[in-house]
Amino acid sequence: MGKVTGFMEFKRQDEAYLPVAERVKNYKEFVIALKDDQVKTEGARCMDCGTPFCTTGCPVNNIIPDWNDLVYRGNFQAALDTLHSTNNFPEFTGRICPAPCEAACTLNINDDAVGIKSIEHFIIDKGWASGWVKPQPAAIKTGKKVAIVGSGPAGLAAAQQLARAGHSVTVFEKNDRIGGLLRYGIPDFKFEKSHIDRRMEQMKAEGVVFRTGVLVGKDFPGQVNNWAKETISAEQLKKDFDAVLLAGGAELPRDLPVPGRELRGIHFAMEFLPQQNKVDAGDKLPEQIVTTGKHVVVIGGGDTGSDCVGTSNRQGAASITQFEVMPKPPVKENRHLVWPNWPLKMRTSSSQEEGCKRDWSVLTKRFEGKNGKVEKLVACRVEWKDGKMQEVPKSEFEVKADLVFLAMGFVSPVQQVLQAFGVDKDGRGNAGANTEGDGSYRTSVQKVFAAGDMRRGQSLVVWAIREGRQAARSVDEFLMGSSVLPR
Repeated sequence: MGKVTGFMEFKRQDEAYLPVAERVKNYKEFVIALKDDQVKTEGARCMDCGTPFCTTGCPVNNIIPDWNDLVYRGNFQAALDTLHSTNNFPEFTGRICPAPCEAACTLNINDDAVGIKSIEHFIIDKGWASGWVKPQPAAIKTGKKVAIVGSGPAGLAAAQQLARAGHSVTVFEKNDRIGGLLRYGIPDFKFEKSHIDRRMEQMKAEGVVFRTGVLVGKDFPGQVNNWAKETISAEQLKKDFDAVLLAGGAELPRDLPVPGRELRGIHFAMEFLPQQNKVDAGDKLPEQIVTTGKHVVVIGGGDTGSDCVGTSNRQGAASITQFEVMPKPPVKENRHLVWPNWPLKMRTSSSQEEGCKRDWSVLTKRFEGKNGKVEKLVACRVEWKDGKMQEVPKSEFEVKADLVFLAMGFVSPVQQVLQAFGVDKDGRGNAGANTEGDGSYRTSVQKVFAAGDMRRGQSLVVWAIREGRQAARSVDEFLMGSSVLPR
């Protein structure tokens, strides 16, 4: 619980950022983590609130008050053990999770929430620096083999849990490197990929086998050569393994079917972002999408759109405009009304702080250009009445656009994988699998399970880790009749 009176004595200790002018020169992380004395002070602010809503607000149910208290007392290694008991990869969530735990913090009702995310960030970085994070190979092997399709946070979490339970685990990834959307969906300046590589080495020492460049399922027309060196059928996986877990990401982007969509220069965000990650990793690309000196329009106001803004700033765009079709949210939420739930309020990301024009209640009507190349975007103002969107009369306007990035979210996982396994799907095109009771995370196909974005659709990294852990327990129960793995 920290110090009894700490929440009354100390103000919140926030992490700092490198100056904008310095950080936009490269693709390195720029967050300045708390120091030992600062994190102890922040841990001291955790109050004896009786019911720790932070724990229920966290999808992996981190035991937050316990490690806050341990940090306050300077027992960092025990804090790391407590953190790892519920979260396989706190260096992922400590960097890129939006921290719903902080929204649920009891102190957040009328004060600044405890900086839970910054404490988590500190604990795991301290653990790596101190050599406390070590492989935990299983003492006894079960002889059972599990295939995991997809190496994002859900697949990695499940792989680590199942390997520690003694199973032989093979992770299949279609891309050339492990990490899924962690690797090729999140810019390096938010999340350097050395964090994935370090965990890979730990997991290899625990017995996990990684196979990259392998496309599982039916042939994807025109894409095998781009993604994979080989393919393997769903039937072969079911034959070779005792259980299969589908843990791919939600990669089917939401399109914008308006006149002019076919013009060159209009790209999905996930055509643009992975290219820069590959360049950062040392790859040579024959035709990279580059924003240098160009007028950029980003359609979509969420995290993916923000990543496009930050990358465009680093590439030297002439201007960046970001549109959101929803109304501008309030600057401050009504905490008494929404707490402990995630509030709708105005948020400005570090990328947006680096420079872009933002606008809300904007609907794209069409794209226009010459010689097959986009030159401008024509939009209008909209308003919402009775839950319906209506165009504001005489509100049409134009914006210069050399490049347009569509960042409006993702519809579902890649359908060919689900079709190859023949699993039932829900109404949104995700793999159908319940999460409650016996047989949780099982699909309609014998010994095939699904978790993460593959099951729930586009979501947070922390939700993927939770589902990967829970699915691992279900797979273990299926293989062994019972499981000691935590949920």
